[in-house]
Amino acid sequence: MDIYKEFYLESAHWLPNVPDGHKCGRLHGHSFKVIITVSGVPGNDSGWIIDFADIKAAFKPIFEQLDHQCLNHVKDLENPTSERLAQWIWRELKPQLPQLSQVEVCETCTSGCIYRGED
Repeated sequence: MDIYKEFYLESAHWLPNVPDGHKCGRLHGHSFKVIITVSGVPGNDSGWIIDFADIKAAFKPIFEQLDHQCLNHVKDLENPTSERLAQWIWRELKPQLPQLSQVEVCETCTSGCIYRGED
């Protein structure tokens, strides 16, 4: 079974490796939606896989590094595509959230990336 928690970030970035003249090569911002999914079996007593508050607490230091920041200035996010951002969040979060099964990054209402830990 899966559960998820959504977070919203306001961040700026540019993509340094796009062709000359590409609009994403210029500094711009997104209202990112990040969905953190964990998988497991609900406990017999608790009835839940994990407390949603525990997901929030695990994500808090990551949120603080990304929200209202220029992502290109975050260590190891020099080329902050949605794909790279999802992988970066996974690497930062997995040690604190072993049940992590998926990171979804939506950079617009219609575009995003889902990462399940496969490298």
